[in-house]
Amino acid sequence: MTEYLLFRLYGPMASWGEIAVGESRHSSSYPSRSALVGLLGAALGIYRNDDDAQLALTNGYRFATKVLSIGTPMQDFHTIQSPMEMKMVVYRKRAQELANRQTVETLLSMREYRCDSLALVAVEALTGARWPLVELRSKLINPAFPLYLGRKSCPLALPLAPMLVTAENLFDAFRAKQYSILALTARHKDEAKAEWPTSEDMHVLRLHHQIPSYRWEDGMEAGMKPDMQVIRHDQPLSRRRWRFAPRREYVRQEQEKAQ
Repeated sequence: MTEYLLFRLYGPMASWGEIAVGESRHSSSYPSRSALVGLLGAALGIYRNDDDAQLALTNGYRFATKVLSIGTPMQDFHTIQSPMEMKMVVYRKRAQELANRQTVETLLSMREYRCDSLALVAVEALTGARWPLVELRSKLINPAFPLYLGRKSCPLALPLAPMLVTAENLFDAFRAKQYSILALTARHKDEAKAEWPTSEDMHVLRLHHQIPSYRWEDGMEAGMKPDMQVIRHDQPLSRRRWRFAPRREYVRQEQEKAQ
């Protein structure tokens, strides 16, 4: 049996960063590993320049995701003013950055977002993990820093509602009966009898109904065979330098029964 920390991610906008090419900032249709590690780091109050704590987060946990709705894509033509890079100069405030107009440049980028996406996340702690799952759950309820879905402009629309579940594998954990407490609906009803989410719930929330998919990392007991494997470049190496490494991820479309 394995203990998992489960929580949901839902918001009007999300941005799960992919490899940046030129002025384009692409978004995946489901949460990246770097975003999930960053979410836990923000909840714990870990700063980006705390290399030791960031490494402990990156190496101490595995993640799996059940994607219920990939949402709809949206692009934003983004402009931002930024000073030229100068050695030995550290700006403490935005006003200081823009004070010298001669050094200010305008940067252009096309940024992608996902609107009304919905996913469930399972976190598994590895042996020697610095923070036990029960502590992570507490911090997700009362985070040290504001939490968001990939970018600061993408706040949560619903509480994460984290909970601990013990199951033989991910398939069973995501389908645990007690998980109905995370019922996501615009109406009041008996959560103990509710199946979540129903097609009606998805319609009320104006979510695109789709066949749910599972995605998990190497070493996790999934309880199902993958349909395919993908490589994602979202393994954090350095938060300060924004460096990421590739990793393997397994993908499975939901079936009536696990195979």
